[in-house]
Amino acid sequence: MPSETSSDARLTSLFLDMLAAEQGAGVNTLDAYRGDLEDLSGFLARKKSSFQTADTQMLRDYLDDLDTRGFKSSSVARKLSSTRHLFRFLLNERVLTDDPAAILSGPKRGRALPKVLSIADVDRLLTQAKASASIPEQSPLQTLRALRLSCLLEILYATGLRVSELVALPLSAARRDARMIVVRGKGNKERLVPLNESSKQAMADYLAALDATQKESRKSSAGSKWLFPSSGESGHLTRQHFARDLKELAAAAGIPPRLISPHVLRHAFASHLLHNGADLRIVQTLLGHTDISTTQIYTHIVEERLKSLVRDLHPLADK
Repeated sequence: MPSETSSDARLTSLFLDMLAAEQGAGVNTLDAYRGDLEDLSGFLARKKSSFQTADTQMLRDYLDDLDTRGFKSSSVARKLSSTRHLFRFLLNERVLTDDPAAILSGPKRGRALPKVLSIADVDRLLTQAKASASIPEQSPLQTLRALRLSCLLEILYATGLRVSELVALPLSAARRDARMIVVRGKGNKERLVPLNESSKQAMADYLAALDATQKESRKSSAGSKWLFPSSGESGHLTRQHFARDLKELAAAAGIPPRLISPHVLRHAFASHLLHNGADLRIVQTLLGHTDISTTQIYTHIVEERLKSLVRDLHPLADK
């Protein structure tokens, strides 16, 4: 019913305003919640119901519908989380007198371990990115794009940034003397992340090519505040564009593109640090995880390293 749909839209808007104001939720988080709640509202509308009239059985029917539509258990779990958050908000705001989502149970989820690239695979990607920027026959614009991708890749593997943080890095991050960069992450929280020499050199090479290309075309992005400027609405390179470029690079490096994404490289950064002895809490800080439990998905790496140390160093290990 139109009135119920418009009522759901109004309540969704109030809920998202609360997330932004009180919890500092970013644009991507808000978009994910909005999509989940619009999907729920659409299902309820087809059943002649709404956020204010739905009961627990109706919400269980919605979860069954998600399963019928072929959603993965991880996607169902996320939509269930959005639903629970919404109804808790509506209860707190006294829009509802009880919470129909409180006793819902979602799909059983194992602790899915992230895909992890080997150090050799990452090295192949970095080598291919550098080679792609050194092809003599290509145009200056092609070289610039290759240098940009090399720069993005070097920074991502050196810092473990979220892709949304990476593409929105400010131009000030490219200072040659900067040993650390300030990153604004989830919830608008800032953290310091160290840079290595390789990533700083990649930035310098990319910016030199960017400056030369702009002078030749008589264009200037001097007014841009972004390290990776774009003519799009956001003013900077999009996550989707970077992900596409990364998969093309993987194919050129002989790595199946399905195994590569910016998020997989973030996991590689964390996994390789831990494998080489980094403390879990240090990795938590570098990744920008507020809660150590989020980082503990990597504890299998720490456990394997400890087993390896005992196996290799214990005096009775061979007996």
